[in-house]
Amino acid sequence: MSITLKQLDYFIATAESGQVSHAAVDLSISQSAITAAIKSLELELGVRLFERTHAGVRLTLEGARFLEHARVITGAVAAAVRSPLREHAGLSGRLRIGMTYTVTGYFMSKYYARFRKTYPQIRAEIKELPRGALEEELVRGDVDIALMLVSNLENTEELEQEVLLRSSRRLWLSADHHLLVQNEISLADVAQEDYVMLTVDEASTTAGRYWDAAGLAPRAVLTTSSVEAVRSLVAAGVGVTILSDMVYRPWSLEGQRIELRRLTQPVPSMDVGLAWAKARPITSAAETFRAFMSVTMGGGG
Repeated sequence: MSITLKQLDYFIATAESGQVSHAAVDLSISQSAITAAIKSLELELGVRLFERTHAGVRLTLEGARFLEHARVITGAVAAAVRSPLREHAGLSGRLRIGMTYTVTGYFMSKYYARFRKTYPQIRAEIKELPRGALEEELVRGDVDIALMLVSNLENTEELEQEVLLRSSRRLWLSADHHLLVQNEISLADVAQEDYVMLTVDEASTTAGRYWDAAGLAPRAVLTTSSVEAVRSLVAAGVGVTILSDMVYRPWSLEGQRIELRRLTQPVPSMDVGLAWAKARPITSAAETFRAFMSVTMGGGG
């Protein structure tokens, strides 16, 4: 099997944008080059990765599964090429990492596992906390570094931050929702629909900011702290929601399809990143973790 990194990059960009044309603009290449790369990739894998829709493309079940593998592969290559981390694999010590719920549940697992394998002598301990409590513990020195939603960070005077991933927010709908036939969907359109509101990690507060900026409000029929409950409710047609791509999965736990659409208005991304206290030197173990995450996510350290 001969699969190139270029094919994986084109595939990931298309999956994230939902349109070949958008991926082409983001990568500054032609649409035909992306289309050819994806067709070649599908031939190598022996499966269809995308289905065409009137609004672009969507991942098949096999495509959604392969997307996770593709991200791991490209991240691992970036880490190997851009930083000689293995030279410091003998480092030891204790590392106290603070995390918020969404990061722990939907982002960190594969990176944490890989970090432990790369640096077995560093005793990495994870502590999950709400954003406010996590900021306080960083300032006090009770945790060495945090992996959190830095787009929610408030104490910017005492805390430094580094963005690792900007996750777009898009509209989630059931597979038979009437809005799917529209070429463009606005917040005003969404305001007319029943809405399922997520509350965990200040999601409802964040949503309120861009709704307020538009002079609109969602018609929330149910609020919950469970992302999986939101997924199931949207897939079942109870309502729509706007959430980040990081927590999106094409199917609910019950196996019902969830569709994605971009909105005409700009909606701020959900940014995952690192945070640490400005007032004290960062520990060697924390600096190693910071470098590892930065190059793994393509930041280069």
